[in-house]
Amino acid sequence: MRSAPAAGGCEPALFVHGLGGSATNWTDLMDLLRKPPAGRPDEPALACEAVDLPGFGFSPVPASGDYSIDAMAAAVGDLIERRGYWPVHLAGNSLGGAVCVRLAARRPDLVRTLTLIAPALPDLRPRILPMRLTLLCAPGFGPWLLSRVGQRVPAESRASIAIRDVYADPGTVHPTRLAEEIAELTRRDGLGYADTVLLAAARGLVAEYIRRGPRSLWHDAARVTAPTLVIYGSHDRLVRPAMAALAARSFRGGRVVVLSRTGHVAMMERPGLVAKEMRELFASARYPAAAAG
Repeated sequence: MRSAPAAGGCEPALFVHGLGGSATNWTDLMDLLRKPPAGRPDEPALACEAVDLPGFGFSPVPASGDYSIDAMAAAVGDLIERRGYWPVHLAGNSLGGAVCVRLAARRPDLVRTLTLIAPALPDLRPRILPMRLTLLCAPGFGPWLLSRVGQRVPAESRASIAIRDVYADPGTVHPTRLAEEIAELTRRDGLGYADTVLLAAARGLVAEYIRRGPRSLWHDAARVTAPTLVIYGSHDRLVRPAMAALAARSFRGGRVVVLSRTGHVAMMERPGLVAKEMRELFASARYPAAAAG
């Protein structure tokens, strides 16, 4: 768990990372949202917290061994209830976006607004990087490949590859953030369970991609009642920006934007722009009549 206490105001917000990520993915965005925007001192700030999903970051592995979207959504919901404050402004990226959609659909009482950044919602159109993820889920092959990569490819190289996959412009990554990513990969290499967690969570996500009917993620999207913002990146190599059209049809009353020159992790690559979009969402939730006018 990573927190950014509000400089003023106390509206709670919770952020959920993507596959292979951690709470640190939200550091820069939370730092912006915890303070009123420049020139608008009366606008409420947020009391921000980012969660490490079970088995990721510094969270322990779940006793159940369940890494399904249902289990992760339940874990996030339980955390919100244990914290004792809700509804929250809920935000999720990629896998975390799928988790947040399920939670918002099934526990609307916990969610004040919903922000999704490149949410990993079902899309069966083939793309190279998602196909690579599916291949990793093959029994026997995934563990062997991850073990081999971990042994032969240094953390510095793996961090560079990951950044190249999720940023539109890897050159924008600050050296401090790159160093933090390398340190986190090195730390998780020594845990002994990181590969198992990654594969299990990937399988849980792939299972959602082939789910149909009333328990599917797109069906959940249509059930979300909270004011919703969905952000896609024009240069996302993992989630097709063309999915914005389906999202616009699925989320009732939601607003969908596609950010230019942006990859899969807009909150890390374009935190200022994401903060601006999110503040507009919060304002529409506080003053719906004014926003509509």
